[in-house]
Amino acid sequence: MNDPIMPSNEPPQKANINEFGESSPAPAAASANQQSKQQKGVEMGDMSLDMIMDVNVNVSVEVGRSRMSIRDLREMKQGAIIELDRAAGTPLDVRVNGTLVAKGEIVVVKEKYGIMLTEVVSQDERPRRQD
Repeated sequence: MNDPIMPSNEPPQKANINEFGESSPAPAAASANQQSKQQKGVEMGDMSLDMIMDVNVNVSVEVGRSRMSIRDLREMKQGAIIELDRAAGTPLDVRVNGTLVAKGEIVVVKEKYGIMLTEVVSQDERPRRQD
């Protein structure tokens, strides 16, 4: 610990004074501080990602969409067919919390439906959330 009255054996560091009369660390010290902050940011980023790895999200597969009036909806009976906007054989949308993340084809796995991904949509290509 440095005593303000007793001289230190360390060489003095030049402080930079800005236009407001405030001092900032010397460039070498500032660079070290910046590197330390960047390293902590990476560590914090990894830690933050680890914290959410067990969070559940809603994954849904969308076959297609249709729009209809409330009147038509109310008149529906068992056996009614709703025409969708997608042609048969077209890849299905895989959405995570409503956001398109992939496309795929229906498969059967142990007598249950599954989806085999045929395309993963990059973040740049993802449209905004659709509900």
